[in-house]
Amino acid sequence: MKVLVTGANGHLGFNVCKAFLEAGHDVRASIRSVDDRAKSEPLRAIGVTDIVGLNIRAIDPFVDACRGIDVLLHVAATYAMRPDGAAAEAALIGDSVEGAENAIRAAAAAGVSKVVLTSSVATLPRVPHDAPATTEADWASDLAVPYFRAKVEGEKAAWKAAENTSVNLVTILPGTIGGPGFLRTTPSIDIIENIMRGSLRFGAPNANVPYIDVRDVAVAHVLAATRDVTGRFIVVNDHVPSLREVSMLMNGIDPTVRAAPVLFPDLLLDAAPALDWARFKLFGGARMVSREIVATMRGKVTKVSTARAKTELGWRQGIPIDQSLTETMAAIRALRQPRRRRP
Repeated sequence: MKVLVTGANGHLGFNVCKAFLEAGHDVRASIRSVDDRAKSEPLRAIGVTDIVGLNIRAIDPFVDACRGIDVLLHVAATYAMRPDGAAAEAALIGDSVEGAENAIRAAAAAGVSKVVLTSSVATLPRVPHDAPATTEADWASDLAVPYFRAKVEGEKAAWKAAENTSVNLVTILPGTIGGPGFLRTTPSIDIIENIMRGSLRFGAPNANVPYIDVRDVAVAHVLAATRDVTGRFIVVNDHVPSLREVSMLMNGIDPTVRAAPVLFPDLLLDAAPALDWARFKLFGGARMVSREIVATMRGKVTKVSTARAKTELGWRQGIPIDQSLTETMAAIRALRQPRRRRP
């Protein structure tokens, strides 16, 4: 089949393109500007020859990009856990909602019968530690974190738009995506890099990470596109580790990475944004914690069931977390190495 992958230069989009090529399909990749060689050349290097420029908030170019394809993989999204100001927050939500609506409208206008949209476990409610796992039937109601709101409103907008068309919509809900194949870091990769820089050297909050390797998420997209399925599918590792456990695994891979020696009591959570700022000033990396994130996560964890993805989609976790973390850390180091000037 011929597929269109939006956001093809992103961490997931790039790996989705690669997975479809390896499965023998023809890929059209969209990026914001075909003149940006830093984004287009890595795609050409893996065998993508059909690359188009696309702003997902512009419907007419989106329709044109969809012509002649069998399945649209709408992966493009703005991923920011701490948007810088009201304008950035509005753009984050607008990209998600308008992009999702346009994906359905463009597919319908171009005669594309199936859309696979990348959503997130951020659309699911965080629950107390002793609560049962959430499923695809559940939706988050605490939308104080702008990124969580963007993902919920974006996916719901896609479902609403699909109701009025003949488009078959499938949504993939991945967790925190690690693994190689990124041209720039994402907030998910920033978590790993911050730990490498020593962010948990004094301890870790009692929080977990619904980790998943990017290649396993890409496989889920191939299955969703090629099988007769519809609906939502949660895609995370079989075991969801705590932040402290992730740091200990990373320490086992590289002893120079400091593992969290203790779990911080929840009483210290209110100080987490200030501690994150101090960590940023001392060790660099990316800012990660806001008051909204603390409030949303307090006393709760991500606890999900992947039963539907396994039984109906035929998906299984394929990349062990220690392998994924090893390759993620190596990719981060390679990205940060100074580039040699060409003679």
